[in-house]
Amino acid sequence: MSETPSTPPPHLRWRFLGLVALGGAIGTGVRAALAAALPSVDGISWTILAINVVGAFCLGLLLESLAHAGPDTGRRRALRLFVGTGVLGGFTTYSTLADDTARLLDVGRWGAGTGYALLSVVLGLVAAAAGAWIAGARRSRGARDPRTGGAR
Repeated sequence: MSETPSTPPPHLRWRFLGLVALGGAIGTGVRAALAAALPSVDGISWTILAINVVGAFCLGLLLESLAHAGPDTGRRRALRLFVGTGVLGGFTTYSTLADDTARLLDVGRWGAGTGYALLSVVLGLVAAAAGAWIAGARRSRGARDPRTGGAR
């Protein structure tokens, strides 16, 4: 679908809003089920930490893959909004990270609270970079012609 100057931006189109909402419901449901099945240990939610790191990795992988697949239009935009903004946005929860950290700090567990927050952010950054790197490496390998071993 080509866009014209009269086409509303993506955030004002019901189709895209519906994709984000549906994806968000799916991601949030999976996160809630995992968090309920694997509760916090001594005030630290290792499950939420793992969810945020896995989500950051998946987002890096997705966005790097889509960025090199072509312009952010049509199915690529729909996939980015559904999976990236919706599913992964609902799956990850940095607000729960902030709340968990604040609770640890409120009870005087400064080392645990600070460590949990820093570990979450650093691992998330590393995971996102790793996802983007893997997507780039996969793209580079895919660019080789298997018959000649060279570029296509």
